[in-house]
Amino acid sequence: MPDRPPTPDGGAGGPAGVYARPPDRPVDRDAIPHVVVVGAASRDVTVDDPRGWRLGGGATYTALTMARLGARTAVVLGVDRLASAADELDLIRAAGASVELIGLEHGPVFENIERSGGRVQICVETSDRVPTSAVPAAWTASPVWIVVPVADETAGEWASVPPTDAIVAVGWQGMLRELVAGDRVRPRAPRRSALIERADIVGVSHHDVARGTRVDDLLAMLKPGAHLLLTKGAEGGILWHRRTDGRATARRYPALAADRVVDATGAGDTFLAALVSTWLMPEFSRARSRGGDLRFASAAGSLVVEGRGLHGVPGMGAVVRRTRASIGSSRSG
Repeated sequence: MPDRPPTPDGGAGGPAGVYARPPDRPVDRDAIPHVVVVGAASRDVTVDDPRGWRLGGGATYTALTMARLGARTAVVLGVDRLASAADELDLIRAAGASVELIGLEHGPVFENIERSGGRVQICVETSDRVPTSAVPAAWTASPVWIVVPVADETAGEWASVPPTDAIVAVGWQGMLRELVAGDRVRPRAPRRSALIERADIVGVSHHDVARGTRVDDLLAMLKPGAHLLLTKGAEGGILWHRRTDGRATARRYPALAADRVVDATGAGDTFLAALVSTWLMPEFSRARSRGGDLRFASAAGSLVVEGRGLHGVPGMGAVVRRTRASIGSSRSG
């Protein structure tokens, strides 16, 4: 089992139907995943795909990242009828992940409009909830869980699914959106929830919280000992730690430059997944004190934007090469 997060000191089948799920069997200890990812796959409207949409959502990027970085990965993925047959799901399976598809009558659909002042996002369709009953018995003992809703599809009951001693990471973005079909996505103020209070690390972009939001207010929603990853795109970001004595400490990290930016979707999810993956790698135990875990995650985040959609998610070799190149560059500088 990994250490606790490091401190700096088949068809749709109607709503919630399960695609081709076999009967539960006695738990095989060798079948327990290193990490279970939970969320819904979104369909993002686009004109450059013959389907008229591309598969997205934090759970797809997170699962593919974890699998390509070598973790034995399982994903509980809510999908509507069209998403259930998406070619991108084969990328996740080919990386070695186990995929449990949960049929949703209504899955999340978004249209992202890029403008000079930033991205405008339209909610085409909202999402049904992903039920906790969908988790196969063999997965329930996983020591790491990453819950990454894209449209508030993971209810608070998911907080009680992971074992009490499991590490839980949560992507906050999908819980910070007011979604009405046909309308522009509106921000929702951060608020306390069972999932946030259960999390050992919560990842959020500065774009997802209102300007002037106090970090202390965000940290107050987390349990003592938890971490808050606040990403700021090209400016890098900060990993905050809410210490058990009530104080907060922080580790800042710089962003690593991408060779080109083709599609910025999924960068934050890839970063969070890569950071969590370092907790599964013994070689990072000493590197954390020198910021090696954050540099590794930043390298992964810089690589994913160089490709289109899930095809941009990097493998271990590419992340290691960019990490080493950034270390050499900083030394020469």
